Amino acid sequence: MNIDEHKSRLPTDFNGRVRLFPLPNLVMFPHVVQPLHIFEPRYRELVEEALATDQLIAMAHLQPGWEAASDENATIFPMTCIGRIVSHIRFDDGKLNILLLGLRRATIAAELPRTRSFREAQVTIVEDVYVGSGSPVRAAIQSELLQCFRRFTPESPAAQEQFESLISNRLPLGALTDIISFTMKFDVGLKQRLLSEGNVELRAKLLLDELRKLDGSQAACDDMRPFPPEFSAN
Repeated sequence: MNIDEHKSRLPTDFNGRVRLFPLPNLVMFPHVVQPLHIFEPRYRELVEEALATDQLIAMAHLQPGWEAASDENATIFPMTCIGRIVSHIRFDDGKLNILLLGLRRATIAAELPRTRSFREAQVTIVEDVYVGSGSPVRAAIQSELLQCFRRFTPESPAAQEQFESLISNRLPLGALTDIISFTMKFDVGLKQRLLSEGNVELRAKLLLDELRKLDGSQAACDDMRPFPPEFSAN
């Protein structure tokens, strides 16, 4: 989908305060779009407030053991992904379908006192860090990542078209790692590790190691998310 450039950036007046949307089975990344079906009252309130203001939601991943904790005390990983609602459909019963575009990594500095049905936090933006071997080595890593990823891309015209678009856009290595990490059906624990790594080369090497563990058989295509991603329910 075509997205206005301004929607792919944080607002200029962003002050670090975010609405938290914790889920146990989804890790969101920058540079990707995730459909979400919103039906719980607290998250309907969250989304409606976001739509009326800055359109921002911080997706957080619940740590293991969340089942035994109350909603307000369930522990979340400190690294989150701030997303912007770029499209929504509101149903007569108050439920919504939204498309959330991942914008930036952010780490939770502190959760804020509860004043609404949903959780909020003060966060610090985490920039991609490029340190280490330099641009020639990064280019080689990027080339190998694309070669590995191509093995797992389904043969459908839509999937192949998206892959060719990925190549032609000449994305920075950080953005490429995020798109591949999101698309592959890795364990959510591994996805959280990839999200939490701000050093781009280390993130890319971790991703490459995981891709190398997969063989090039047709069965490996089962390790990719569908094109486009399916709706995730809250």
